[in-house]
Amino acid sequence: MHPDLDPRRVASLLRELPDRSARPYGFAEFERRCRARARATRIAASAWALAALMIAAGLLALGVRLGTQAASSRAHRAAFDAPAPGVEPAGEAPAALLRARVMEHWLASLPSEPAVVRVGTRAAVTRLEDRIAQVDDLLSAARAERAAPARLTALQQERTRLVGTLVQVRYAETLADESR
Repeated sequence: MHPDLDPRRVASLLRELPDRSARPYGFAEFERRCRARARATRIAASAWALAALMIAAGLLALGVRLGTQAASSRAHRAAFDAPAPGVEPAGEAPAALLRARVMEHWLASLPSEPAVVRVGTRAAVTRLEDRIAQVDDLLSAARAERAAPARLTALQQERTRLVGTLVQVRYAETLADESR
């Protein structure tokens, strides 16, 4: 079999082994391990319950957010479609002023900046807001100098056009946010 093993040497090594083997561990160690296993199971169950609760809260928040956005979007569309209560536009100029007021009211109801912005859209909104501020300054200066009515009308029309463009861009932003 194995010529390099001396049977007398193997026999002496076997005789040196203890008569009785030691227990792997005592009952106290068994109880300790059992308690540790039960504790780990409770911690895992708690973690799963917490994760499920967090997911449910996130879904609830998402549902509320999407629900309010859809409702506000319907309200904004209705504000543009329906005339203001108690106001009957008599001619072209009052109708344009009414439309400008409705647009400004809608813009004021939006948050100043959406939660997630796209750089290109944000740059366009900023440029439009800056241009509207410039036209407002020119209008204030023209009114203070008692400029010709034609000049005031031209500046007011330019402001209305810029506000309309801003409304279109912000409305597109709102639609893009709702589609996410």
